[in-house]
Amino acid sequence: MPALPSEGRRLAYGIQLPVQSQSAIYAEPWEAAAGPDDLLAIARTADRAGFAYLASCDHVAIPRRLASAMSTVWYDPVATLAFLAAATERIRLLSHVAVVGLRHPLVTAKQYATLDHLSSGRLILGVGAGHVQEEFEALGVDFERRGSVLDESIDALRAALGPDEFPAHHGKLYDFEGLGQRPRPAQEHVPVWVGGSSPAAVRRAALKGDGWLPQGDPRDRLPAQIARIRRLRQEAGVQGPFAVGAIAEPLYVGEPGWEVGRRTVTGPPEALAESLRAYRAMGVQQIQVRFRCRSRTELTDQMEAFGAEVAPLL
Repeated sequence: MPALPSEGRRLAYGIQLPVQSQSAIYAEPWEAAAGPDDLLAIARTADRAGFAYLASCDHVAIPRRLASAMSTVWYDPVATLAFLAAATERIRLLSHVAVVGLRHPLVTAKQYATLDHLSSGRLILGVGAGHVQEEFEALGVDFERRGSVLDESIDALRAALGPDEFPAHHGKLYDFEGLGQRPRPAQEHVPVWVGGSSPAAVRRAALKGDGWLPQGDPRDRLPAQIARIRRLRQEAGVQGPFAVGAIAEPLYVGEPGWEVGRRTVTGPPEALAESLRAYRAMGVQQIQVRFRCRSRTELTDQMEAFGAEVAPLL
């Protein structure tokens, strides 16, 4: 199993799975007809190629007003990651991100503790506040208070995913004790990475998380965000490992021979590695990579080339 990213280590790299979420912003045309066999092949390739994690998104339902942009294809993250856990051996399993405020913490804890147990301790719980108002309304959750709901949900999940068979939490929104849940997670401490780039999300990550998952921050904004996280943790006396993440620009190893978009970083392995090492210089420990591709085969070829030729240079 790959170690979690930390200071002083080589830059770790993970991947947000294709197919399982198909927003028009990033989905490739071939994904529309893809399915379980494609996910299995991609997950196995990532496992072999040294990727640190596979990531899966979380949306319960997409309203019509957003369907053309977001699509309605959003696989359930727990089911998806459990399916892929059985087909892989070492790679970690990341929810990026679970909108945990949509569910009672005991429900979330049951699902993710089971996933961690079945995968022999490979879970990373990525959490976020969410942004689709209709989802919250349909499930009876206050959309306007989603930040405070997430704050308490993290505290409740820390208890519910801890070592105690009968966890306890007493808060404003959730109150439980004397209720046993087994199986317990295989990990003594399930890492919680907090997603989001708003001031509130960055503060939440710094004070409540084991890592930060930025959402679309350009390179020039990252140093200030990372400095703020470090300052907040220092001022609050928060200690312990903390994984700073980033989402890299789209990549293509080699010369594509087709139009991959002006933002895509292309070229030989050293050129891609040089571009990505700039993230490490900012204080980033893990990058989420995405490859432009026209088919599953082209994607897995790119992943294998990245693992073999680019990753050793990071």
